[in-house]
Amino acid sequence: MNKNAEKGGGRAGVAITAVLLLACGGLVGYGVLNTEDEPKSPTTPAAEVTYEVTGEGPVEISYLARSEDGAATVVRDVELPWKKTVQVPLGKAPTVAIVLGEKDGQAACTLAIGGKHVQRATAVGEFGRATCTGELPATDN
Repeated sequence: MNKNAEKGGGRAGVAITAVLLLACGGLVGYGVLNTEDEPKSPTTPAAEVTYEVTGEGPVEISYLARSEDGAATVVRDVELPWKKTVQVPLGKAPTVAIVLGEKDGQAACTLAIGGKHVQRATAVGEFGRATCTGELPATDN
C-alpha cells in the first residue's frame, strides 16, 4: 500500500474528527446558553381558591390571584352573579373585596380554598363594601 495514500486518509480522518467535535461542542454550548423556554424563577407553590359574588350588580370586584408583583386584579361594572377560580401563592392571603355602586343594593362575597367554604360577607346600601379573606399555609408541607 502507498504510504502517501495512508497519510492522506489519516489527515481526512483527523479533519472529520475535528469537525464532529466542533459540531458536538456547538450543540452543547447552544443547550447551555439557550434558556429562553425555561422559567426565570422557580415555580411558587399555590392553592386553588374560588371567589364568588352574588346579589344585585353592577359592582366593582378586586381579588388576589397568582401574579408577579402580588397586585390585586380589579374588574369594574360586573353583572352578578360572578365566580372565579384562581391559583394563589402559598403564604399569601386570598382576598376578594366588593364595592357596590351609588344605587342602593346588596351583594355578598364568598371564599373557598380547595373547595372548602372559608368566609362570607355582605355589602349593603350605597357604596357598600365587603371583604372575604382566608389563610393559606406558608408551604405545602
